[in-house]
Amino acid sequence: MQAKQTHIPDVIVFEPKVFGDERGFFFESFNQRVFQKLTGLSVEFVQDNHSRSARNVLRGLHYQVEQPQGKLVRVAAGSVFDVAVDIRPGSASYGKWVGEVLSADNKRQLWVPPGFAHGFVVLSDYAEFLYKTTDYYAPQHERCIAWNDPDLAIDWPIEGEPTLSAKDAIGKAFRDLA
Repeated sequence: MQAKQTHIPDVIVFEPKVFGDERGFFFESFNQRVFQKLTGLSVEFVQDNHSRSARNVLRGLHYQVEQPQGKLVRVAAGSVFDVAVDIRPGSASYGKWVGEVLSADNKRQLWVPPGFAHGFVVLSDYAEFLYKTTDYYAPQHERCIAWNDPDLAIDWPIEGEPTLSAKDAIGKAFRDLA
């Protein structure tokens, strides 16, 4: 496993060592010791989630005001453009975002630390998205930033309007974080 920092150093891309032959492939998708060695972080994952979405579905930008979640995200089928936005007050990268293409083909994973809003848009016909979280989902603490917030100016690689859930369609402005 290799780790690569993004332009926001706390957001890390992981590239696993893949062993493959004519039968298929094998890779270790998570190893606590390796994660800790590469990041210097000792995290405990408490929940695994799996979603499937169609092309042009955009989920996010989600965060929790209490019980913030760190997320280790990857794609098992298809391809997404994954985004992490720094919403940590006082951070040098506050309001900045990182975007990475994650796919079943590239097998990359993205570490999204607690204190970041997170979202993704599906680039393929469908995508299966998997993520481990460091805290439990707490709907009473969940908030959503508008995917197209002009202050963030995220360069989503989509044409036209994405397909949004009712919750995501009423995302709030970044400047109104709460």
